Amino acid sequence: MDFEIKVAWWPDKWIKKFFSKDKKMNKTLIEIALAEYGTKEISGSRHNMDIVNYAQEAGFAWVNDDETSWCSIFLSWAAMKAKLSRSKKANARSWLSVGEETKKPETGDIVILWRGNPNGWQGHVGIFINSEKGIVRILGGNQSDEVNISEYPEEQILGYRRLRKA
Repeated sequence: MDFEIKVAWWPDKWIKKFFSKDKKMNKTLIEIALAEYGTKEISGSRHNMDIVNYAQEAGFAWVNDDETSWCSIFLSWAAMKAKLSRSKKANARSWLSVGEETKKPETGDIVILWRGNPNGWQGHVGIFINSEKGIVRILGGNQSDEVNISEYPEEQILGYRRLRKA
């Protein structure tokens, strides 16, 4: 099964349904991430400096291109801006030890997935939007090389985390 099933759910379709005022969620984190919606890598030798700046601002000084896997970097940057706990590592699975584990995720929680092999080191991380019919929707970076809301199979979920104030 493909890791990423469907891409580019436009935020305006989601705001009314999932981001209503009465829902409990991490609104600030979502707003910060949504403000970057559509930021994408530049193929070739040029690099999107917005992506490089996410890394630099979040403390990943060694990143100088947009080719580096940046899902964890983007989330670390957004969590830092929202003044929330965060991983200071570039690997997605490092988020499995950040915040508090939750079995009942709410919009705005963090979702960590395996990629390649469930027991391997590779993964993906982003902000949980919702799930239904075996699919989880995630707002995140490096999803088809950009910031967007994408769908992934629920069977690849390693865990959900709820971030605390930093």
